[in-house]
Formats: sequence, C-alpha cells, structure tokens
Amino acid sequence: MLWAFLVLDELWKGPQQFNELKRLLSFLKTQSLTDTLRHLEQNGLVHSEVFPTVPVTVQYSLTEKGSNFQAALKEMEKWGQKWGSNRHE
Repeated sequence: MLWAFLVLDELWKGPQQFNELKRLLSFLKTQSLTDTLRHLEQNGLVHSEVFPTVPVTVQYSLTEKGSNFQAALKEMEKWGQKWGSNRHE
C-alpha cells in the first residue's frame, strides 16, 4: 500500500486522531485512509485507541514495531540522499 508510508510518516510525528490525519493527508479519500490504517493495525505497525466521546474519537499511534520500521525507512532515506542515482563514487 503506497499510502501506508505517508500515514506512517505522519504518525512518526506523534499520535493523531483520524480527522487530523484526514486533514494532513487531504488528497487521500476517507475510505483509502480507513483501509490503510486497518492494514497497518493488522500488521502491528499502528495502534488505535477509541475514546468514548460523541462522536467517538479514535487516536492512532505507532507501535514499537511501527517506530522501528519508520526508523529503518529514515535510514534508507539518508542512504538514498548520499548514494542517489547521480552519484557514482
């Protein structure tokens, strides 16, 4: 899922409620965001916490597995910046 990386990047900054994520990722359709969050939660990368408000509030955060995965992605990004396709050192 392509959108998963963008959602993980937003959650790397800290826990977010669904509507905050929807606002930050406004180009993403609501159903796509919902599907992406479910997929990430099923794979143990994201945790959801439901608050009994009216309407119900759901907050998403990275699990330890999700944080470790995001850290690995950040290191890959650094590697890409150093060794990008234009560098042949």
